[in-house]
Amino acid sequence: MAVYTEVSDDELARFVARYDIGSLLSFKGIAEGVENTNYLVHTTGGTFILTLYEKRVAVEDLPFFLGLMDHLSARGVTCPLPVRDTSDQMLNQLAGRSAALITFLEGVWPKRPKVAHCLELGKALARMHIAGEDFPARRANALGIQDWRPLFNKFSAKAEDLCPGLHDLIGEELRFLESSWPKDLPQGVIHADLFPDNVFFVDDKISGIIDFYFACNDALAYDIAVCLNAWCFDANSTFEPAKGDALLKGYDSVRRLSPPEHDAMPILARGAAMRFLLTRSYDWLNTPKDALVARKDPEDYIRRLKFHQSVQSISDYAKQLTS
Repeated sequence: MAVYTEVSDDELARFVARYDIGSLLSFKGIAEGVENTNYLVHTTGGTFILTLYEKRVAVEDLPFFLGLMDHLSARGVTCPLPVRDTSDQMLNQLAGRSAALITFLEGVWPKRPKVAHCLELGKALARMHIAGEDFPARRANALGIQDWRPLFNKFSAKAEDLCPGLHDLIGEELRFLESSWPKDLPQGVIHADLFPDNVFFVDDKISGIIDFYFACNDALAYDIAVCLNAWCFDANSTFEPAKGDALLKGYDSVRRLSPPEHDAMPILARGAAMRFLLTRSYDWLNTPKDALVARKDPEDYIRRLKFHQSVQSISDYAKQLTS
């Protein structure tokens, strides 16, 4: 169970007393959190998620993340709503950690996404981008293209231990991406980590988007590229055209992609694959096997990257969308 910070009954009861949500009934750790400690909290006023922010989350970024959820929720995006305490604060301290209570969302995430899921995801992502247009705060992408080479340098000497040829594959791809990365694409607030386990469904309809702790300002189309990688490949990392088609058509039906975004999609998809290949490789080499955080195999993203390298245009992802 990914609970890094233990909280006592008395500590939590005192914490809950700061909020107008009734008295504490029960709480338990949630196993699926990998960046932070999460508890499911039941009070006489309802059910909530308590998040204690661990060292990998910068405290100075928390007002951006919580403020964004508050902003999006007010504009009709179904996402967790930070609960304000009786002093109107969204962020407090618990067990030596910054902590927040957020509302609980019903639904389950799709272990094996279907075409219908991808269609709904595309629509929801576009709505989220539109809802974030007037969000006033800004946060740079801490894992953008400018950060990829420094991250690679941290483990490049061990890259061959992961997979033969990985060192040269990453080095050559970084050179290509750094010289070809698209500029002047429409910008805005992106989720940047919208994997299936961050999207809840009820009866194949999205009931909520969660985990905004990588959210930042960047090219909107890059968010789509992350989703192409995360949702549109099967268990063997083989691209599934029907899913890519549904994702892009769903998005385009709500927010029309511009010609430059069409043209850039193959490179953006390569970049998104590189971002997760790098972070997974680094974590695989630097996370102890007995750690609470589950290591994710970087080889999945080697196969995805190689597929994107063969793509010529956005029509290879969605047949009826052309540049």
